[in-house]
Amino acid sequence: MTHWYEGPLAAFDTETTGVDVEGDRIVSAALVVQDAAGGRMRVTRWLVNPGIPVPVGATEIHGLTDDHLQRNGRWPAPVVEEIARALAEQCAAGRPLVVMNAPFDLTLLDRELKRHRASSLGKYLQNSPLCVLDPRVLDKHLDRYRKGRRTLTDLCELYGVVLDGAHDAAADAAASLELVRAVGRRFSSRLERLTPPELHTLQAAWHAAQARGLQAWFAKNGTTEAVDPAWPLRPELPAAA
Repeated sequence: MTHWYEGPLAAFDTETTGVDVEGDRIVSAALVVQDAAGGRMRVTRWLVNPGIPVPVGATEIHGLTDDHLQRNGRWPAPVVEEIARALAEQCAAGRPLVVMNAPFDLTLLDRELKRHRASSLGKYLQNSPLCVLDPRVLDKHLDRYRKGRRTLTDLCELYGVVLDGAHDAAADAAASLELVRAVGRRFSSRLERLTPPELHTLQAAWHAAQARGLQAWFAKNGTTEAVDPAWPLRPELPAAA
């Protein structure tokens, strides 16, 4: 029997103008699809002219400059629609969607759809619900007492996954996909009897517990930063009065 972590997976990643899911914009995105472990990866890439200046700090991370995006990027409205439809197709095909730190990328996409299409990610997925595998949530639950950071680079090093060209959307998506396979193999005794939809439900609970723990740690250390427990998509903020 082929376990889910050896079977079909898709992975999604974005590069952005910053880390605020409510106000920042997508500048590039990628969808990577693999039908079986070790198989060929099919990659779809999008490059976006976000319509706002790209901060120097963001360019230093992903290398995408204002000039390059203005010359080569497409307008956001058709791109975010294409991305949403592509993700819906993967869900309809029954492929679990790997998204590292899912609440960031999926929420940002949702807000871009609201901004440019007066729509939402949920509308595109209403007939094909999300089934997300988030390597960060999985690793943090399965190896919760391990010290150290849990960025994509750190986790790839820990699990022996090659990350060639970090902060390129396609490279990060491909590495996230392989990382989920590696997590599945390492913790096969705890994961192989669970289906991806069951894991999706469990990860929502695991992430909420992880958020509460981090919030308590912040409070103990005098930090006022709020930690959102929602996963894999953050709820829309209430409209300003």
